This record gives sequence, C-alpha cells and structure tokens, in this order.
Amino acid sequence: MITSVVMPPLTETADSYKILQWLKQEGDHVERGEMLFEVETDKAVLQVEALGSGVLRRIKVPAGETAKVGDVLAYIADPDEPLPE
Repeated sequence: MITSVVMPPLTETADSYKILQWLKQEGDHVERGEMLFEVETDKAVLQVEALGSGVLRRIKVPAGETAKVGDVLAYIADPDEPLPE
C-alpha cells in the first residue's frame, strides 16, 4: 500500500515550511512513527514522523526546499509497487 508523505499543518500562522533534512533516504525501510524529516517553522525546528511503514521509495521535495501544507513530499511503499507520477 502506498503512503503519501504530506506536509502537515504544524503551526496556526504558516502555510509552508522549509525541509531542513530527511532523516531517512530513498531505499531505507521506514516504520510508522519513526521520525522521517525535519522542518523549520517560524519559531522552531520540528521532526515529522512517518504515518506508514514500508520503503521510502521517492523523495519529491529535497532538503532545502519549501513546501506548502498538503503538498506530497515523498512516497512510502512496498519495493515493487508502482508509484504515481
């Protein structure tokens, strides 16, 4: 089953956040609840956890880029599962 990694709403005042770093790389196995990436808000650096388990198959938004709340950042899926474009 494919899990889309989506930028969550982290504060009430911002609608986008900068991804500081991915804590897992493409090809790494990820468990639900593991910290997946770090983002910078206007007040703090926060870690965001994975909402699914599987292999981190594709990172669409690399570290250093900014993404809006709701944007798909990456996909977690089985190793042989086809991914959306």
